Amino acid sequence: MAKVCWPYFDPEYENLSTRINPPRVSVDNTSCSDSTLIKVDSMNKPGILLEVVQILTDLDLIITKAYISSDGGWFMDVFHVTDQQGKKITDIKTIDYIEKALGPKGQEEVTAWSGKPVGVHSVGDHTAIELTGRDRPGLLSEISAVLANLHFNVVAAEVWTHNRRIACVVYVNDDTTSRAVDDPTRLSAMEDQLKNILRGCDEDEKVGRTSFSMGFTHVDRRLHQMLFADRDYEGGIVTTEIHDPPSFKPKIRVEHCGEKGYSVVTVTCKDRAKLMFDIVCTLTDMQYVVFHATISSDAPHASQEYYIRHMDGCVLDTEGEKDRVIKCLEAAIGRRVSEGLSLELCAKDRVGLLSEVTRILRENGLSVSRAGVMTIGEQAMNVFYVRDASGNPVDMKIIEALRREIGHTMMLNVKKPPVSSREPEARGWAKTSFFFGNLLERFLA
Repeated sequence: MAKVCWPYFDPEYENLSTRINPPRVSVDNTSCSDSTLIKVDSMNKPGILLEVVQILTDLDLIITKAYISSDGGWFMDVFHVTDQQGKKITDIKTIDYIEKALGPKGQEEVTAWSGKPVGVHSVGDHTAIELTGRDRPGLLSEISAVLANLHFNVVAAEVWTHNRRIACVVYVNDDTTSRAVDDPTRLSAMEDQLKNILRGCDEDEKVGRTSFSMGFTHVDRRLHQMLFADRDYEGGIVTTEIHDPPSFKPKIRVEHCGEKGYSVVTVTCKDRAKLMFDIVCTLTDMQYVVFHATISSDAPHASQEYYIRHMDGCVLDTEGEKDRVIKCLEAAIGRRVSEGLSLELCAKDRVGLLSEVTRILRENGLSVSRAGVMTIGEQAMNVFYVRDASGNPVDMKIIEALRREIGHTMMLNVKKPPVSSREPEARGWAKTSFFFGNLLERFLA
């Protein structure tokens, strides 16, 4: 069987082939009664499936079914999608954006920036900071306080925690000039203080890491990469939402398809938004190529099947490699699970606001498991998923105390975990939070 060695894929040949055979995209609202069909035919290239899925999920679309085939030189896939309310996609602007983003010009733009390395850089008027380390109650509050004390203003952030590890991408600027900070002395001082916080009482230098990133990698993908590099998949803890029965624990199998020469990865778990993105993102970053896939959702469960090989064309031969793929996919699924209450806060933006809010949460005994922070104009929009410091459900008396403390300076909306797996994580203004990676790219453009 011939091997497919993606690392030697010639970009010049790719560009020529794309010009000769440009991608064909169609948005079909007539063939299916309950969903919109999005069909993409394109020249095959490394990472193309992730690019397409990323665009669809960034638009907040729910993928209910998908059929993928990219064996050989051509990539063909069909996605059944709905909006967050389970309806077809009828908005003309959204359809136009899909056709352009998945078409020839859109794919050229994605190729142009997606491969850029992560390094020390400022993004427009913002400096991007990446943090990974051991999670503990109050850590986000401590990080926010350091940034405020050093006169950095947080304009956006996304925070994930999983298996007692934390990863966050924070965008800051100078609290006086509102410009990116490039002073090496000032950045070094911030890095030292943040490392001390991440290290905590542990003297192990590997416990926490701080870096300044170029910021061109999709935020959700970057958070997956950071936690993967931090080996959060070790430890044997599989995250399920606190109100879910044991049947929702992800079931993942890796088998060999001898007839076709593939390894088959089968995933069955609770359905939720961005599930396909998280799985494809992880397989891609682990250097596996998806040749065929079938995705289906029968709420509240989802079933996904991927036919894969390693980039060098080899299948997963050893039990150790299979076990690692299973653990990494379990971690990828668990990272976006939102345990506990969702607190949506909207307030007039001001310097130190995030530090103040996270301090109030910490003083009320609340631990943040996931967070999204964004500033639009003069309004700061924050979403925090919280539990008590012991990881248990939050006593509503604490929430009432929280309401009294923030008074009339902030609008607070409290949401319990959704009963339906298809219920959106956040409604209203909270949909503009940083749980949607495309908004980060647009915000920083």
